[in-house]
Amino acid sequence: MLAIIGGSGLYNLKGLQIDSERTLVTPFGAPSGAISCGEYEGQRIVFLARHGIGHRLLPHEINYRANIYALKALGARRVISLSAAGSLRQQIKPGDLALVEQYFDHTRGHRTQSFFGQGVAAHVSTANPVCAALNSEIQSAAAAIDQPIHINNSYACVEGPRLGTRAESFFLRDAAKCDLVGMTNLPEAFLAREAQIAYSSLCLITDYDCWMDDPSQHVSVDKFFEVYSDTLARAIRVLKPLVGSPFTETASHIRQALKSALLTPREQLTSAEQQWLEVLER
Repeated sequence: MLAIIGGSGLYNLKGLQIDSERTLVTPFGAPSGAISCGEYEGQRIVFLARHGIGHRLLPHEINYRANIYALKALGARRVISLSAAGSLRQQIKPGDLALVEQYFDHTRGHRTQSFFGQGVAAHVSTANPVCAALNSEIQSAAAAIDQPIHINNSYACVEGPRLGTRAESFFLRDAAKCDLVGMTNLPEAFLAREAQIAYSSLCLITDYDCWMDDPSQHVSVDKFFEVYSDTLARAIRVLKPLVGSPFTETASHIRQALKSALLTPREQLTSAEQQWLEVLER
Protein backbone atom coordinates (compact mmCIF):
# COMPACT_ATOMS: atom_id res chain seq x y z
CA MET A 1 0.00 0.00 0.00
CA LEU A 2 1.09 3.57 -0.71
CA ALA A 3 1.35 6.29 1.93
CA ILE A 4 1.48 9.97 1.06
CA ILE A 5 2.98 12.42 3.52
CA GLY A 6 1.76 15.95 2.90
CA GLY A 7 4.04 18.85 3.72
CA SER A 8 3.32 22.55 4.19
CA GLY A 9 -0.07 23.51 2.80
CA LEU A 10 -1.19 19.92 2.16
CA TYR A 11 -3.32 18.87 5.11
CA ASN A 12 -5.80 16.72 3.22
CA LEU A 13 -5.74 15.06 -0.18
CA LYS A 14 -8.56 16.19 -2.44
CA GLY A 15 -10.14 13.20 -4.17
CA LEU A 16 -9.27 10.73 -1.42
CA GLN A 17 -12.44 8.81 -0.57
CA ILE A 18 -11.88 8.46 3.16
CA ASP A 19 -13.49 5.53 4.94
CA SER A 20 -11.64 5.84 8.24
CA GLU A 21 -9.43 8.19 10.24
CA ARG A 22 -6.93 6.29 12.38
CA THR A 23 -5.41 7.85 15.48
CA LEU A 24 -2.60 5.56 16.57
CA VAL A 25 -0.44 5.57 19.66
CA THR A 26 2.88 3.96 18.79
CA PRO A 27 5.75 2.70 20.98
CA PHE A 28 7.48 5.91 19.90
CA GLY A 29 4.71 8.31 20.81
CA ALA A 30 1.95 9.98 18.84
CA PRO A 31 2.11 10.77 15.10
CA SER A 32 1.49 14.26 13.74
CA GLY A 33 -2.24 13.55 13.64
CA ALA A 34 -4.93 11.19 12.46
CA ILE A 35 -4.12 9.15 9.36
CA SER A 36 -6.72 9.19 6.59
CA CYS A 37 -7.39 5.80 5.01
CA GLY A 38 -9.33 5.31 1.81
CA GLU A 39 -9.29 5.03 -1.97
CA TYR A 40 -7.55 7.35 -4.41
CA GLU A 41 -7.60 6.76 -8.16
CA GLY A 42 -8.97 3.28 -7.46
CA GLN A 43 -6.13 2.31 -5.13
CA ARG A 44 -5.99 1.89 -1.37
CA ILE A 45 -3.76 4.55 0.21
CA VAL A 46 -3.15 6.31 3.52
CA PHE A 47 -2.45 10.02 3.99
CA LEU A 48 -0.75 11.89 6.82
CA ALA A 49 -0.25 15.66 7.18
CA ARG A 50 3.36 15.95 8.37
CA HIS A 51 2.87 19.21 10.28
CA GLY A 52 -0.55 18.27 11.65
CA ILE A 53 -3.89 19.82 10.75
CA GLY A 54 -3.55 23.58 10.93
CA HIS A 55 0.26 23.35 10.64
CA ARG A 56 0.99 23.22 14.37
CA LEU A 57 4.34 21.42 14.26
CA LEU A 58 7.66 22.96 13.30
CA PRO A 59 10.10 20.63 11.49
CA HIS A 60 12.11 19.83 14.63
CA GLU A 61 8.92 19.14 16.60
CA ILE A 62 7.61 16.43 14.27
CA ASN A 63 7.68 12.91 15.71
CA TYR A 64 9.17 11.30 12.61
CA ARG A 65 9.51 7.88 14.27
CA ALA A 66 5.85 7.76 15.24
CA ASN A 67 4.80 8.89 11.75
CA ILE A 68 6.77 6.23 9.89
CA TYR A 69 5.93 3.49 12.40
CA ALA A 70 2.20 4.28 12.23
CA LEU A 71 2.21 4.22 8.42
CA LYS A 72 4.02 0.86 8.42
CA ALA A 73 1.64 -0.54 11.04
CA LEU A 74 -1.29 0.39 8.79
CA GLY A 75 0.22 -1.52 5.89
CA ALA A 76 2.24 1.08 3.98
CA ARG A 77 5.08 -0.37 1.94
CA ARG A 78 5.81 2.78 -0.10
CA VAL A 79 5.94 6.42 0.98
CA ILE A 80 5.84 9.48 -1.25
CA SER A 81 6.83 12.64 0.56
CA LEU A 82 5.57 15.96 -0.77
CA SER A 83 7.56 18.84 0.68
CA ALA A 84 8.59 22.40 -0.05
CA ALA A 85 12.25 23.08 -0.78
CA GLY A 86 14.54 25.91 -1.76
CA SER A 87 16.71 25.74 -4.84
CA LEU A 88 20.49 26.04 -4.74
CA ARG A 89 20.78 25.91 -8.55
CA GLN A 90 19.73 28.60 -11.03
CA GLN A 91 18.18 26.07 -13.41
CA ILE A 92 15.84 24.74 -10.70
CA LYS A 93 13.34 27.57 -10.54
CA PRO A 94 10.58 28.47 -8.07
CA GLY A 95 7.45 26.69 -9.23
CA ASP A 96 9.38 23.64 -10.48
CA LEU A 97 9.16 20.06 -9.22
CA ALA A 98 12.26 18.07 -8.26
CA LEU A 99 12.99 14.52 -7.17
CA VAL A 100 15.58 13.75 -4.51
CA GLU A 101 18.27 11.12 -5.03
CA GLN A 102 20.71 11.87 -2.19
CA TYR A 103 20.63 13.54 1.23
CA PHE A 104 23.02 15.67 3.26
CA ASP A 105 22.09 15.86 6.94
CA HIS A 106 22.78 19.36 8.24
CA THR A 107 20.48 19.13 11.27
CA ARG A 108 21.82 19.72 14.77
CA GLY A 109 21.18 16.45 16.58
CA HIS A 110 17.92 17.50 18.22
CA ARG A 111 15.84 15.00 16.22
CA THR A 112 15.69 11.33 17.14
CA GLN A 113 17.36 9.76 14.14
CA SER A 114 16.65 6.04 14.52
CA PHE A 115 14.23 3.45 15.83
CA PHE A 116 17.25 1.71 17.31
CA GLY A 117 19.15 2.34 20.52
CA GLN A 118 18.23 1.95 24.18
CA GLY A 119 19.17 -1.73 24.13
CA VAL A 120 18.43 -2.61 20.48
CA ALA A 121 21.43 -2.12 18.19
CA ALA A 122 21.24 -2.04 14.40
CA HIS A 123 23.03 -0.26 11.55
CA VAL A 124 21.09 0.16 8.29
CA SER A 125 22.76 1.20 5.04
CA THR A 126 21.57 4.50 3.54
CA ALA A 127 24.14 4.76 0.74
CA ASN A 128 21.24 5.02 -1.69
CA PRO A 129 18.52 6.44 0.55
CA VAL A 130 15.58 6.68 -1.85
CA CYS A 131 13.81 4.05 -3.92
CA ALA A 132 15.08 4.22 -7.51
CA ALA A 133 12.05 2.29 -8.80
CA LEU A 134 9.58 4.65 -7.13
CA ASN A 135 11.51 7.68 -8.40
CA SER A 136 11.35 6.23 -11.91
CA GLU A 137 7.61 5.71 -11.61
CA ILE A 138 7.13 9.31 -10.52
CA GLN A 139 9.15 10.44 -13.54
CA SER A 140 6.97 8.32 -15.84
CA ALA A 141 3.80 9.74 -14.32
CA ALA A 142 5.10 13.29 -14.80
CA ALA A 143 6.04 12.53 -18.41
CA ALA A 144 2.55 11.15 -19.06
CA ILE A 145 1.06 14.59 -18.34
CA ASP A 146 3.98 16.57 -19.83
CA GLN A 147 5.05 17.86 -16.45
CA PRO A 148 8.79 18.68 -16.35
CA ILE A 149 10.61 17.39 -13.30
CA HIS A 150 14.23 17.78 -12.17
CA ILE A 151 15.96 14.51 -11.25
CA ASN A 152 19.20 13.33 -9.59
CA ASN A 153 19.14 16.03 -6.91
CA SER A 154 20.87 16.15 -3.54
CA TYR A 155 18.79 17.59 -0.69
CA ALA A 156 20.33 19.28 2.33
CA CYS A 157 18.17 19.02 5.43
CA VAL A 158 18.65 21.89 7.88
CA GLU A 159 17.35 22.20 11.40
CA GLY A 160 15.16 25.29 11.15
CA PRO A 161 12.83 26.81 12.06
CA ARG A 162 14.81 29.91 11.15
CA LEU A 163 15.64 30.49 7.51
CA GLY A 164 19.32 30.13 6.70
CA THR A 165 22.18 32.60 6.40
CA ARG A 166 23.91 33.36 3.10
CA ALA A 167 27.06 31.65 4.41
CA GLU A 168 25.08 28.48 5.07
CA SER A 169 23.44 28.69 1.66
CA PHE A 170 26.82 28.97 -0.08
CA PHE A 171 28.22 26.10 2.00
CA LEU A 172 25.38 23.77 1.10
CA ARG A 173 25.57 24.71 -2.57
CA ASP A 174 29.33 24.85 -3.11
CA ALA A 175 30.96 22.70 -0.43
CA ALA A 176 28.29 20.05 0.10
CA LYS A 177 27.28 20.14 -3.62
CA CYS A 178 23.58 20.10 -2.78
CA ASP A 179 20.85 21.19 -5.18
CA LEU A 180 17.93 21.61 -2.76
CA VAL A 181 17.50 22.68 0.83
CA GLY A 182 14.61 21.91 3.17
CA MET A 183 13.77 21.12 6.79
CA THR A 184 11.67 17.95 6.84
CA ASN A 185 12.99 15.04 4.76
CA LEU A 186 15.37 13.87 7.51
CA PRO A 187 15.28 11.71 9.51
CA GLU A 188 12.06 10.73 7.72
CA ALA A 189 13.84 9.11 4.76
CA PHE A 190 16.28 7.22 6.99
CA LEU A 191 13.52 5.95 9.26
CA ALA A 192 11.64 4.70 6.22
CA ARG A 193 14.68 2.64 5.29
CA GLU A 194 14.84 1.21 8.81
CA ALA A 195 11.17 0.28 8.41
CA GLN A 196 11.95 -1.38 5.05
CA ILE A 197 9.68 1.08 3.24
CA ALA A 198 10.36 2.38 -0.27
CA TYR A 199 10.70 6.17 0.01
CA SER A 200 10.70 8.98 -2.55
CA SER A 201 10.53 12.72 -2.07
CA LEU A 202 8.89 15.01 -4.60
CA CYS A 203 9.93 18.55 -3.77
CA LEU A 204 7.96 21.67 -4.59
CA ILE A 205 10.44 24.46 -5.27
CA THR A 206 9.34 27.69 -3.64
CA ASP A 207 12.45 29.93 -3.66
CA TYR A 208 16.18 30.29 -4.30
CA ASP A 209 17.12 30.13 -0.61
CA CYS A 210 19.47 33.11 -0.10
CA TRP A 211 22.60 32.52 -2.21
CA MET A 212 21.60 34.91 -5.00
CA ASP A 213 22.93 38.50 -5.00
CA ASP A 214 19.43 39.92 -5.52
CA PRO A 215 17.78 40.18 -2.07
CA SER A 216 14.34 40.10 -3.69
CA GLN A 217 15.02 36.44 -4.61
CA HIS A 218 15.80 35.39 -1.04
CA VAL A 219 13.54 32.96 0.78
CA SER A 220 10.73 34.39 2.90
CA VAL A 221 7.28 33.27 4.00
CA ASP A 222 5.79 35.75 1.54
CA LYS A 223 7.85 34.26 -1.31
CA PHE A 224 6.71 30.81 -0.27
CA PHE A 225 3.02 31.65 -0.56
CA GLU A 226 3.50 33.44 -3.89
CA VAL A 227 4.33 30.23 -5.73
CA TYR A 228 3.30 27.37 -3.48
CA SER A 229 -0.35 26.79 -4.37
CA ASP A 230 0.31 26.50 -8.12
CA THR A 231 3.33 24.25 -7.51
CA LEU A 232 1.29 22.02 -5.20
CA ALA A 233 -1.38 21.69 -7.88
CA ARG A 234 1.27 20.45 -10.34
CA ALA A 235 2.48 17.86 -7.84
CA ILE A 236 -1.06 16.61 -7.20
CA ARG A 237 -1.59 16.21 -10.94
CA VAL A 238 1.45 13.90 -11.03
CA LEU A 239 -0.04 11.75 -8.26
CA LYS A 240 -3.10 10.79 -10.28
CA PRO A 241 -1.41 8.81 -13.10
CA LEU A 242 1.15 7.53 -10.60
CA VAL A 243 -1.37 6.00 -8.19
CA GLY A 244 -3.54 4.78 -11.05
CA SER A 245 -0.72 2.59 -12.43
CA PRO A 246 0.70 -0.59 -10.88
CA PHE A 247 3.93 -0.21 -8.92
CA THR A 248 7.00 -2.31 -9.61
CA GLU A 249 8.40 -4.51 -6.88
CA THR A 250 10.61 -2.75 -4.35
CA ALA A 251 14.27 -3.74 -4.47
CA SER A 252 15.41 -6.32 -1.93
CA HIS A 253 18.01 -4.01 -0.35
CA ILE A 254 15.05 -1.89 0.81
CA ARG A 255 12.48 -4.58 1.60
CA GLN A 256 15.12 -6.59 3.49
CA ALA A 257 17.14 -3.70 4.93
CA LEU A 258 17.02 -5.21 8.42
CA LYS A 259 18.03 -8.71 7.37
CA SER A 260 21.67 -8.33 8.40
CA ALA A 261 21.49 -4.98 10.23
CA LEU A 262 20.46 -6.15 13.70
CA LEU A 263 23.38 -6.74 16.09
CA THR A 264 21.53 -7.48 19.34
CA PRO A 265 20.58 -11.17 19.63
CA ARG A 266 16.82 -11.53 19.38
CA GLU A 267 16.64 -13.66 22.52
CA GLN A 268 17.93 -10.63 24.46
CA LEU A 269 15.07 -8.41 23.31
CA THR A 270 12.11 -7.73 25.56
CA SER A 271 8.62 -8.66 24.45
CA ALA A 272 7.84 -5.01 23.71
CA GLU A 273 11.01 -4.63 21.63
CA GLN A 274 10.21 -7.77 19.68
CA GLN A 275 6.72 -6.47 18.95
CA TRP A 276 7.79 -3.14 17.45
CA LEU A 277 10.64 -4.79 15.57
CA GLU A 278 8.18 -7.25 14.04
CA VAL A 279 6.18 -4.30 12.63
CA LEU A 280 9.31 -2.86 11.00
CA GLU A 281 10.20 -6.25 9.53
CA ARG A 282 6.80 -6.91 7.91
